[in-house]
Amino acid sequence: MRRYLLWRGYDVTYVQNFTDIDDKILNRAKTEGSTMQTVAERYTQAYLEDMQRLNVMEADLYTYATQTLNGIQRLITELEHKGYAYPADGDVYYAVRKFKGYGKLSGRKLEDMQAGASGRVTAAESIKQDPFDFALWKGAKPGEPFWESPWGPVAPAGTSNAQP
Repeated sequence: MRRYLLWRGYDVTYVQNFTDIDDKILNRAKTEGSTMQTVAERYTQAYLEDMQRLNVMEADLYTYATQTLNGIQRLITELEHKGYAYPADGDVYYAVRKFKGYGKLSGRKLEDMQAGASGRVTAAESIKQDPFDFALWKGAKPGEPFWESPWGPVAPAGTSNAQP
C-alpha cells in the first residue's frame, strides 16, 4: 500500500508500533530468566530481518508501546469522558454499543455475532456492561509491575503484568 501511495505521488510517513509489553512477552522472559525488554528486542530484530528479506520498506519511524503510555492514557480518558469507555473493578473497557459504526470496517454486525465464541471468556465478563465490550487497560495483578493511572495501578490491555 505504501509503495502504491508513493507511486501515486502522495507524501507518506509510515510509523510502526512494536508491542514490548504483554503477557506473552512477560511469560517468555520469566521462562528464559530474562527481561521483557530483552525478549521484545530479540523478536523486534527478527521481525525487521524478515521484513528486509521480503523487501518490505522500512518504516520512517518505529515506536514502542512503552514509549506511548501517556498518550494511551489521554486517549482512554477522552473516550471515558465522551461515554465510550468505562472503569470496572480496576479495568477500563470500551463500550462497543455506544459507537454506532462499530463493526463497519469488518462488515459484521453485533447482532450477528456471538459473545464468547472465541472461547476466551474470563471472569472479567461479569464486570463488563456488555459481553462485547473489550479491555482498553487492565488492572495490574498484586506484586507485579504496573503504571499509575487515573484508574489505579494498571497494565495496558493484552497484559496484566507489564514492566515500566
